[in-house]
Amino acid sequence: MEFTHFNEKGRAHMVNVGDKEDTKRVAVAKGYIKMNKETIKLIKQGLIKKGDVLSVAQVGGIMGAKNTSTLIPMCHNIFLTGSNIEFNILEDRIEIEATVSTVGKTGVEMEALTAVSITALTIYDMCKAVDKDMIIGDIKLMKKTGGKSGVYERK
Repeated sequence: MEFTHFNEKGRAHMVNVGDKEDTKRVAVAKGYIKMNKETIKLIKQGLIKKGDVLSVAQVGGIMGAKNTSTLIPMCHNIFLTGSNIEFNILEDRIEIEATVSTVGKTGVEMEALTAVSITALTIYDMCKAVDKDMIIGDIKLMKKTGGKSGVYERK
């Protein structure tokens, strides 16, 4: 097996993608934050003292996508052409879906996964004063398009 993120001396390096073709790339990731039913009610009623939880979390997730390369050591700094966060509020959890896109030489899977993670962490931060039992979970890539490997879709 050949490792792609090590140089000839066995040291870590970022892969050179300069010779790759630019393609349109999209990645979708999902996850959730589980919480007490009362916390969900407070979020819906706008009664969390730190403010509008979902609006702040949405901005946090977009910022997370934009800053992925500063958090994940071997990620390339990618110019994003779009980033969107959607919520599905259930009785005991908030499902999070992030869609991130670019036209470039490398994919945006890590940006989508980071967006979901930061969105969930922002919700946790906004609500921790009333619910320390929250659980963040099941963060996963759902779909990616573009690039040499083509389309991936979770079954």
